[in-house]
Amino acid sequence: MSVHLPTLKQLQYLVALREHGHFGKAAEACFVTQSTLSAGLRELETSLGVTLVERTRRMVRFTALGNKVADKAVRVIRAADELAELARAEGKPLHGDLRMGVIPTIAPFLLPALLPQLRAQWPSLKLFLREETSQAACEALHRGQLDCVLLALPYACGDVESAPLFDDRLFVAFPQGEAPGAGTVRADEIDETRLLMLEDGHCLKDHALSACNRPEMRAQTAMMGTSLHTLVQMVDNGLGLTFVPEMAIDAGILDRTAIEARPLRSNSGFRRIALIWRKSSHREGEYRLLAAALRRGIGKAAGTVDTGAA
Repeated sequence: MSVHLPTLKQLQYLVALREHGHFGKAAEACFVTQSTLSAGLRELETSLGVTLVERTRRMVRFTALGNKVADKAVRVIRAADELAELARAEGKPLHGDLRMGVIPTIAPFLLPALLPQLRAQWPSLKLFLREETSQAACEALHRGQLDCVLLALPYACGDVESAPLFDDRLFVAFPQGEAPGAGTVRADEIDETRLLMLEDGHCLKDHALSACNRPEMRAQTAMMGTSLHTLVQMVDNGLGLTFVPEMAIDAGILDRTAIEARPLRSNSGFRRIALIWRKSSHREGEYRLLAAALRRGIGKAAGTVDTGAA
């Protein structure tokens, strides 16, 4: 039996379908019509002489072989991306498209001040931003959907390289009149029964719990929020207390509220903001150049930010 080589486009269709589990959503992610994607997948199955996807009116189910082929397709697509990266790296640095993921507890507080500076320094850089939770951003990075990610460490993100930017202190936010008199807050002073936290998937929650070193806090958390802004409004209405990173406070998240914030007193009462990328990427030089520019931009915007190690 003669087997023809699949095209990269066909493999991209297959990976997108497995990721989204729906032909329409997969087609939208690939910027093609549903009929184009469906035809491409049928051509792939015909060329390989196998069935990769079982189709019904209600669902899409991958065969065992289909999953194996999709796993291999992810690696093939990533290798193709790295080949293109290698060619780009020989040309002008930070030129052309760059897909950067940013977690929600960083994006609205850091990017507004940094993006104009990056545009001025590298006008030919086309920066495409994607806001994701830490877990989703790491998965997209390893699938080749993102080139780099602005992440808060420590976080287990697989086989990556990182360039630290600065350390972001953690504060405890109290409703008006509830903050302790001291300048800082000890972990044992936090009432875990009134603690409001972000939903699972946000690394800020894990950083705060780790800094407090009180395992019972995870089980006793009063309520989960979908965003830091939502939690701040809940605290301002007297519903409990929460953790807020210093960068969010500097960006004005507590403005027009009566919230009182105190630094968390802990040897690990901070998260380290870093730019990360795949170890296999050939654009490491560009990412380190970008990280250095981000550090300079942060320093200009904040003045007193600890820029950490290079």
